[in-house]
Amino acid sequence: MPMKSIEEILNDDVKLPSLPSIALRIIEAVKTDEASLSEMAKIVSSDPALAARVLKISNSSFYSLPQKVDSIQKALTILGTEALKNIALSFVIVKMMQSDNGEGFNYEVFWKRAVTSAVAADLISNAIKQKSDDIFITALLQDIGIVVLYLCMSDEYLKVFDEKRVSAASVVEAEKKIFGFDHPEVSTRVLEKWGLPETIFMPIQYHHKSKNIPENVENKARILWLADRMSSVYHGARCAEKMKDINRTLGRTYGFSEEDINQLIDEVAGKSVEILSYFEIDAGNMKPYSQLLLEANEELGKLNVSYEQLILELKRSKETAENLAMELKTANEKLRDLATKDGLTGIFNHRYFQEALDREISRTIRYQKPLSLILLDIDHFKKVNDTYGHPVGDAVIKVISAIMQKTVRESDLVARYGGEEFAAILPETDLKGAAILAERVRRAVEAIDIPANEQVIKATISLGVTTYNLAAGSDGKAALIAAADKGLYHSKESGRNKLSIVNMAV
Repeated sequence: MPMKSIEEILNDDVKLPSLPSIALRIIEAVKTDEASLSEMAKIVSSDPALAARVLKISNSSFYSLPQKVDSIQKALTILGTEALKNIALSFVIVKMMQSDNGEGFNYEVFWKRAVTSAVAADLISNAIKQKSDDIFITALLQDIGIVVLYLCMSDEYLKVFDEKRVSAASVVEAEKKIFGFDHPEVSTRVLEKWGLPETIFMPIQYHHKSKNIPENVENKARILWLADRMSSVYHGARCAEKMKDINRTLGRTYGFSEEDINQLIDEVAGKSVEILSYFEIDAGNMKPYSQLLLEANEELGKLNVSYEQLILELKRSKETAENLAMELKTANEKLRDLATKDGLTGIFNHRYFQEALDREISRTIRYQKPLSLILLDIDHFKKVNDTYGHPVGDAVIKVISAIMQKTVRESDLVARYGGEEFAAILPETDLKGAAILAERVRRAVEAIDIPANEQVIKATISLGVTTYNLAAGSDGKAALIAAADKGLYHSKESGRNKLSIVNMAV
């Protein structure tokens, strides 16, 4: 199967979440100038848990308001509609896209980094006198494309982490290599699709770029980049490199002193611990950067080693880490293949077939395009095994699977359905097109000579062909498979080595 485009990912109804109704109401309420404070207060107050979180953050040191805020109406009056909207949306979206950690993906770490980045962006924008109400939520959601990509194609996205470990490439570089696009592009598109304003999603598109950035988003994009670096200091690797980037940019571009920079980075840690608690995310043992450096220097002082010994040890550690990363990447690829591929033929297995069929049916319903299915079975396969032995039977299965892969189009999916039975999913293919392709496969199998114990044997197949009925509703998948199976059964009962077409019943 070819890799999905961004459009296909965002239209994947099976996995891509939609904004909750309260988020949509908040967005709609502020789209027009007529939106009143009382209307916004009413929307936020309709969700008691959300209202409580909004009040907590309004009264936090993050805003340091001169008086206690005891109602949403009062919070709106002091902070403004735009600021409160973004606070509320931040809570709603994080809650919506939190999940149990999947294999190789830690949602808690992701949101810990995102919240720290949001706090950093707010503090940076304030320090450089470019404060805006939406910088917090913009930074919070700048990497949301990573979650979207993982939700929509988890197996493929884990390859990004493998590539990053092995090559020391950035996440964006690894994504570009594997998918041809990156998560900032996906973040931008999904936020636009959700209806968030351009002031939020446009800077995100450029926050990992160093040139060709539109002038109207350049400052925000730089703030996001810096915020991402500051978050990585606390939650990522290669802290020294990140600190160099931060010092160079804040020093040269904004005239910050080293003392100012260190104070700002320490403040990020302090405020992040507080804000993370409002999102119900465990901050862990998060300490200010200056304290981390002090502890590291104290530990280093206890070691009786020379500078040269440290360099050699670092070099050995790096080589060991690179070797382990390569071994891990190879092992992960093998595990993913075991989970989705058939061990004998190398084509997709029954489990993956079921998942893929769900996705294709969803697209068929959305776009009103045809979808066809072929089920086929090797004729008299038991006789082949009994006469020539199971190794020859395996060879026949492999030959036929290879013929199917060679005959279908790149957009089609071939799977081993079970035993000597195969399936082919044909997106955007009507019944006539599916029948033509099925007949092509049948003839190719019939014409092939298969070597077996210094002999040549012939094999034939029986096929069932059907097309998805858009009126089928919730039972569509089961009905589609049943119709193809019915055609296959008819072909075998009526003489084998033929195909039968069955219209899917509603």
